[in-house]
Amino acid sequence: MKHNETRNVTLLSRIVNRIILFFYSWMGWRIEERFPEGVKKCVIAGAPHTSNWDFVFFAGATKEEKVQPNFMGKHTLFKGMMRNFMLDMGGISVDRRQPGGTIQQMKDEFARRVELNLVIATEGTRSSDGKWKSGFYNIAKTAGVPIVLAYADNDKRTIGFSQPIMPSGNYGEDLLKIAEWFRSKIPDLDRYKVLEQQAKDIIAGKNEF
Repeated sequence: MKHNETRNVTLLSRIVNRIILFFYSWMGWRIEERFPEGVKKCVIAGAPHTSNWDFVFFAGATKEEKVQPNFMGKHTLFKGMMRNFMLDMGGISVDRRQPGGTIQQMKDEFARRVELNLVIATEGTRSSDGKWKSGFYNIAKTAGVPIVLAYADNDKRTIGFSQPIMPSGNYGEDLLKIAEWFRSKIPDLDRYKVLEQQAKDIIAGKNEF
C-alpha cells in the first residue's frame, strides 16, 4: 500500500498468502542461506525463472524470513476491486508513460519508503536462455540500494540469498561476480553458464546491455 495509507488487509490477500505458505511447506522447500540481516531496502535479483511455481516457492521463503517482497505491476492493474489486493501482495503501480520511466519511479518509491524489497525476475521470461536484462541493475544503481541475489534449486528444493552487493557502476564486472555466485550454488545449470558468458562478453565489448 502507499506509504501513508492505512486500511484493512483484504480477505483475498490473506487467503492467497495462506495458500502460498501451505504449498511452500507441503512440498518440502527450505531456506539454505538466509536473507541478510538488517537489509530494509534492496533489489532482489532472482534466477532461474522456469515456472509459475517460482513465485509461490520464493514468496513462501520470504514470508518465512519475515520479509515483504514487492513487485512492479502495470498501473492499469491497480484499479477497481483489484487495487487493494495488488497492494496487499506487495505490488507497486508503474506507469511507463511517466517522465523518467520505470527507473525514476522506482527511485522515488525507494526514497519515500522505510522498507522496500523489490523482486525482479532478471531473465525476463521463463523461455529465456539465461541472459539477464539490465533493468534490475539500473534501478539499484539509480536508487542507491544494494542487490540481493536469490536462487532456487528445484532438485534439492532449496532457496538461498546472497549478502548485499552495491552496484559499482561497472555492469560487466558486477554481472560476472553475480554469475560466479550463482554458479557456486548450482554449477552445472546451463542458464548460469549463459549468464557468466554474457558478463564476459560485456567486459570484452562484444555485447551491449
